[in-house]
Amino acid sequence: MKTELGQILANIRLHNNEILKDMAHRLNVTSAFLSAVENGKKKFPETWYDKLATLYNVSEAELNHIRQIVMETSNVIEIDIAASPFANRRLAVSFARQFDSLTPEQIDELFGILSKNKED
Repeated sequence: MKTELGQILANIRLHNNEILKDMAHRLNVTSAFLSAVENGKKKFPETWYDKLATLYNVSEAELNHIRQIVMETSNVIEIDIAASPFANRRLAVSFARQFDSLTPEQIDELFGILSKNKED
């Protein structure tokens, strides 16, 4: 059964008169992989945002909508900290360890800090 993300990808295909096999070829994946992404069995590859914009002229607003869906349906978040400074690595590990025990107040405080940094 297609997810909301799968329906969006199918609509992009239909709008471009393509079948699943065509889109898979253009995204450089197998039809089985694309189908698994559409059905929520595989993770949406990060590289697809640029490919959808380039290959299918998907607008920034639509890409943001897709990002939101991917974020809301992801069960696992991966952060590559290999090239990060030690303090950032320590923070990421500490956050991951304490994630489930954060209080609503702490979550609000963290959002406030991160929102402020985004505005700077």
